[in-house]
Amino acid sequence: MPSRSDILNSILNEKGTLDFVKLDTQRKNYLQQLSTYTSRNVITYYSGWMSKRNAEDVSINDKDINAFMDTVYKLDKSKGLDLILHTPGGDIAATEQIINYLHSIFNNDIRAIIPQMAMSAGSLISVSCKEIIMGKQSCLGPFDPQMGGVACQSVIKEFEDAKEDIKNNPQSLGLWQVIVSKYHPTFLLACKQAVLLTNELANKVLKRSVANKAVRGKIKKLFNDNSISKLHSRHYSKEKVKKAGLNVIDLESDPKLQDLVLSLHHSYIITLEHSLITKIVENQIGSTYIRALPIPQEVQQKNITKQ
Repeated sequence: MPSRSDILNSILNEKGTLDFVKLDTQRKNYLQQLSTYTSRNVITYYSGWMSKRNAEDVSINDKDINAFMDTVYKLDKSKGLDLILHTPGGDIAATEQIINYLHSIFNNDIRAIIPQMAMSAGSLISVSCKEIIMGKQSCLGPFDPQMGGVACQSVIKEFEDAKEDIKNNPQSLGLWQVIVSKYHPTFLLACKQAVLLTNELANKVLKRSVANKAVRGKIKKLFNDNSISKLHSRHYSKEKVKKAGLNVIDLESDPKLQDLVLSLHHSYIITLEHSLITKIVENQIGSTYIRALPIPQEVQQKNITKQ
């Protein structure tokens, strides 16, 4: 298996700069090889959030359904789907639509492959699948709902603590008034609604992928209970996810699959780190859906001058 450095060195031209045409060709070749090896459809969903944290379009959002519609088109749906995910998560409503759409198209025959990270809503998509393929370097994360970067469950607990504290110690009212006054109107209600929606969706996806009710409860507690995870950015290893009861397959158990998945992963990371691309959704038959940052104005002006 070529390392990230090996792949990077292989696509440098004589001037020592990246040959993006060669990189694109190499990435698509790995994708085709992976599909041929597994005899399954492959769709990759890669976000550039690790190198473009301030970009608006790196999270899961409603635009993504168009990307999946584009990459599902013309696939042989009877072959099932291997969905390769690299994402920080995103909007819960958009995630629900993506899960419903893909499972309806592929009749629930979906495996999630996690080369590195599928966090938050990405973990929810993974949990909905019949199998999750992870390596020693892979991780999932909690999908408890957040509102403006704040854990909704923590907000609700804090408010309940405030009521109890004021009841037992009226002198604390002033302190709690200062804290609660920071909430914007309907914020508490919005947090409660987000918690209800996430619970509903978690129950739905786990019922699809996990038969045992007790196991479903254990998995849900790990991923959707803020008092357990403590941090929304918590990284859950392959072993922790497996111990919770999810059907996790070791990527290392199939060296050929591991080589193809990680070579493909390195190719995507290089593409995202060295271009303006913020997101790539792609399949093995050549359909590619790309979103990117605008070309900087000084580059546009330079191109105009050259013309």
